Amino acid sequence: MFDRLVETFCDFDDFCKSIKTQWEAMQLSDGKIPRKHGPEGGLIDSEIMTLLVLYHTSRFKNFKTFYNGVVLGMLRPYFPGAPCYERFLTLTKRVWVLLAFFMASRMGRKTDIYYIDSTPLVVCHNRRIYRHKTFAGLAERGKTSTGWFFGFKLHLVFNRQREIVALKLTPGNVSDATPVPELTKDLIGKLFGDKGYIGQKLAHQLLRRGLALMTRVRKNMKALPVSFLDKALLNGRNIAETIIGHIKEFSSLRLPKHRSVFNAFTHITASIIAYQINPLPPGQIKAFIP
Repeated sequence: MFDRLVETFCDFDDFCKSIKTQWEAMQLSDGKIPRKHGPEGGLIDSEIMTLLVLYHTSRFKNFKTFYNGVVLGMLRPYFPGAPCYERFLTLTKRVWVLLAFFMASRMGRKTDIYYIDSTPLVVCHNRRIYRHKTFAGLAERGKTSTGWFFGFKLHLVFNRQREIVALKLTPGNVSDATPVPELTKDLIGKLFGDKGYIGQKLAHQLLRRGLALMTRVRKNMKALPVSFLDKALLNGRNIAETIIGHIKEFSSLRLPKHRSVFNAFTHITASIIAYQINPLPPGQIKAFIP
């Protein structure tokens, strides 16, 4: 759990220092030194980012338990300026943009083989949809193979090293195939997905720019001939489901617990970064790739 604590902090601290000049240049200013309101946070941005990502690698299911028990207890010597739990929640809002920039800078390299899949992010039980307020106007009702849900969809594209190449968060009522052109706009090679991505129009659109979409066919469809290598890679498509399950289970990606949209999106970003820092190692699927 703590084996990469210092290394992770150094990565975030180096990133924050490198982007600080560019970040300040983008701010609107009249040349005067801005006044500071309220007490200092006690933690710098890189420390806040480290703790958020550390939580999503700790297998804790509750952030309050993690912060009060681990950060304020075991990790107090490493973070002497750590404030109380309520104050830390307020500080997390200021690092969301930095986390998003860091996540974009850690995207996996482009290869010639990719896997795509989506997963629902439920924000409340279906019986509480009309009483839900936190994500009102943002979340929508959607349907997957397991039934109806209310929330968002997280669309992910992985390369053959199991690294995240592209991602997109959409309302739950968005079809799996809708964000594919934007997600794969810079990719060339072969893209493997499940039956939710079947579509002649989509396949032709991607093929015109050098990306071949390959999926299994439904029972009432005629199967096209494919090579042994493509069939083996298609059989390995479930690795995308394995990675998504790993992210959701071990990164504690649970939106119903959040009462703030900013904090929820911050934790989604931190959970993705936690996987980017330590992705699942390539398995036997590598043996099928020349």
